[in-house]
Amino acid sequence: MPLQVPNSGRFTGKTVIVTGAASGIGAASARLFASEGAIVFAADIDSEGGAALAASDAGDIRFQHCDVTNTDSIRCLMDRAGEETGGIDVVLNNAGAGGARASLADIEPDEWDRTMDLLLRSVAFGIRYAVHHMKGRKGASIVNISSVAAVGPGYSPSAYAVAKAGVLHLTKVAATDLAQFGIRVNAVQPGFINTNIFTSSLEMPDQFKDQAKAAIAQMSSQAQPVARGGQPEDIANAVAYLASEAAGFVTGASLLVDGGITLGPRHSWDPETPGLFATLEAMEQQAKGQAG
Repeated sequence: MPLQVPNSGRFTGKTVIVTGAASGIGAASARLFASEGAIVFAADIDSEGGAALAASDAGDIRFQHCDVTNTDSIRCLMDRAGEETGGIDVVLNNAGAGGARASLADIEPDEWDRTMDLLLRSVAFGIRYAVHHMKGRKGASIVNISSVAAVGPGYSPSAYAVAKAGVLHLTKVAATDLAQFGIRVNAVQPGFINTNIFTSSLEMPDQFKDQAKAAIAQMSSQAQPVARGGQPEDIANAVAYLASEAAGFVTGASLLVDGGITLGPRHSWDPETPGLFATLEAMEQQAKGQAG
């Protein structure tokens, strides 16, 4: 388990919104914010998981059922938080799932639209309906969850990758739009994190989903320079930094938290995997040996 940031009370008296809070990155982030003094409004469509989070001993966590594909539901979440506490200081737009798995050659229009609604449109309107409650709040900050899939193909289904790339650009646009209100906007790009984001949509019994999740964790730990699977707390710590005053000079940025998976091909960091030049040198030595 990765080290937690010490409980410093960075968010004492702050109101924080976390979407997709019932599990994974959202739950870890909600617990971290609450443990550091925030009033956290934890939103999710999973009422059972959200209620369990609110009932935990992490701190002041208030659950709200929210479907982020429904703009009225997002607006109700933001209005409740603003009315109960007097405003919103931090928004974490985290809710998401793997989306449509079909390739661009086969995807249907409704599958594409559902994926974009969940992963991109929800972020835009999470920002839209929070801003009114964030104006004038010292240190106001929005953090959006993007993905390493935004930097290139091969990390996720195609529609997911396109949506997460959209989140990165939306983050930059929002950072410029909202600067006039003193609101910073940044993104985090997780790598392979040990959550159920892709296995939850698989049509198989839960026991097999658990096996698939374990297989993903094992595979990811071998696919990057940092030789362990990513944990939700790794992302929560990055989110908390961007939301805090320590990042007061940071806006429109994206923080890669990926174990180094996007650094380059495996041979660039794994001495057991020969790259092109190592292969050519070996062939050269072999040729010299035969010539001798």
